[in-house]
Amino acid sequence: MGVQESPTLIMSVQRAFRLLEAVSARKNGAPAKQLARETGLPLATAYHLLRTMTHDGYLRKLADGGFVLGDKVHTLHSTGQTQVLLSRVRPALAALRDELTAAAYLTFYESGEISVAEIVDGPRAPRVDLWVGFEEAGHATALGKTVLRELDEESRRDYLSRHDLAALTPRTITSLPELLRNLDASPMAPAVTDLEEYALGTVCIAVPVHRGDVLGSLGVSLPVERLSRLPQARCRLLLTADRVTRGLSLTI
Repeated sequence: MGVQESPTLIMSVQRAFRLLEAVSARKNGAPAKQLARETGLPLATAYHLLRTMTHDGYLRKLADGGFVLGDKVHTLHSTGQTQVLLSRVRPALAALRDELTAAAYLTFYESGEISVAEIVDGPRAPRVDLWVGFEEAGHATALGKTVLRELDEESRRDYLSRHDLAALTPRTITSLPELLRNLDASPMAPAVTDLEEYALGTVCIAVPVHRGDVLGSLGVSLPVERLSRLPQARCRLLLTADRVTRGLSLTI
């Protein structure tokens, strides 16, 4: 019988994790000497690791010399929660893709920007070529226009004041009054469409979703030859949006 090899472990990483755990157990922070004692580390080693983690944002040093968790840790925690929530709704997005043979997209509106959180596509349902980031194309995509339609007037005005209505295709709406009329008078409301406004040859339709208090949108993209299927896609999107909103709103 061969000798089973032990995994290669990096001791300095293990020590850093032990310090993070010790800091997280102290809501009001703890000084280096106390943390070194609790983790069984030499004081010099603890100082070195604490200084490194503070420099990189994983810890923050208080005026009294104590250490608390830094913004980087809170960001990782928030991202981890979002990943857990997305894992709950991916099956619904996959079912939507398979039923409509169309790539499915999920976006959120956070910190004043519209960003893509998830895309579920496949060989028979390819995603649209994202040649312009959604952050700069809210006016030209069904996903972005859905968010804009749902925003209150002040938030909508703020977003549009910070983003140019660039002509991404000859069909893109670049007139602000026309865009606002398009949003408020969408014939498929609460769904909103993009008829080759982001990419020629592609049409999209999207509906609103929510992750708690965070607004978002759920949509699909189709070849323009399948334009007649938008009403069917709308019905399926509305049903899926309810499931996605429930899944995103569950407490972790």
